[in-house]
Amino acid sequence: MRVVALEEHFTVPGLVSRIDPSLIARRGFRQRRLSPSGFNPLQLAPEIGEQRLQLMDEAGITVQVLSNTGPGPDLVPGSDGIALAREMNEHLAAAISRYPQRYAGFAVLPMQSPDAAAVELVRSVKDLGFVGALINGTTEGRFLDDPSYDGLLAAAVDLDVPIYVHPHLAPEAVRQAYYAGLDPGASRVLEAAGWGWHSETAIHILRLVLAGTLDRHPKLRLIIGHMGEMLPVMMARADEVFALDIEHLKRPISRTILDQVWLTTSGIFTEPPFLAALLTFGIDRIMFSVDYPYASNAKGRAFLDRLSLAPADLAKLTHGNADALLKLSG
Repeated sequence: MRVVALEEHFTVPGLVSRIDPSLIARRGFRQRRLSPSGFNPLQLAPEIGEQRLQLMDEAGITVQVLSNTGPGPDLVPGSDGIALAREMNEHLAAAISRYPQRYAGFAVLPMQSPDAAAVELVRSVKDLGFVGALINGTTEGRFLDDPSYDGLLAAAVDLDVPIYVHPHLAPEAVRQAYYAGLDPGASRVLEAAGWGWHSETAIHILRLVLAGTLDRHPKLRLIIGHMGEMLPVMMARADEVFALDIEHLKRPISRTILDQVWLTTSGIFTEPPFLAALLTFGIDRIMFSVDYPYASNAKGRAFLDRLSLAPADLAKLTHGNADALLKLSG
């Protein structure tokens, strides 16, 4: 069975080392606690070759769609951020060229320079063969509904490629209000994978709806991970409580999301959230992902093997929807 995973990450330590450490600290990156057993994701992420392929093969994963993780060009203003994005994308393109049947790529963009981000998306798709872009949360407190990003969203529509809206760490004011004052480890996880990442990404999508951004770009296609970042359990309530305050929108909130957003399973491998996603978004909108190297390929595969789906629906989940959305060849 062909299996495509599309929230799978890499990094380039030699390029990350050029980012001013004060920018990394200001964005809130903190040292993660590593398990005394198992793989260290920070050691696995840079490798795009035989070791990664072996772990994919052991789990029966055919293709990884790769995207930058950790500190990246979105932290760096001006020409330095633009140059860093270009070099990271070229590094990824070179890695993909060595294994073109096993890897594809999402572009990383210099988000502090919105016009240049649009230009880099066009270059990455047309010249490097990438299948879209991945955006990490907010940039200097701005979501993608900020008018400065209209050109980037229009470029994605013109190129007919999706944008993957991925979580990021909270802006400092939010960090202090919501996540400070706890044990440092607990604070870090609450802000990130334990809760904050997911609620912020849900807010990101809701802002794109409520700002009218998705009405202005009705052919824009978005992807979000982690079984829908809490949206599957909240869309009916959103339709109800926003009903009197969305006369400026062309569609109900849930209709807009269902028209323009796809989900992946990344990092969440239990049945209840999958069932919520399935019942609200439908099988045509859900795609398998692992979130490598932060989640285990083997654990993701074990989840797939537990699912009770009709063969045609399982094919959509494992590769059909991703192949169609990203125009991947089987």
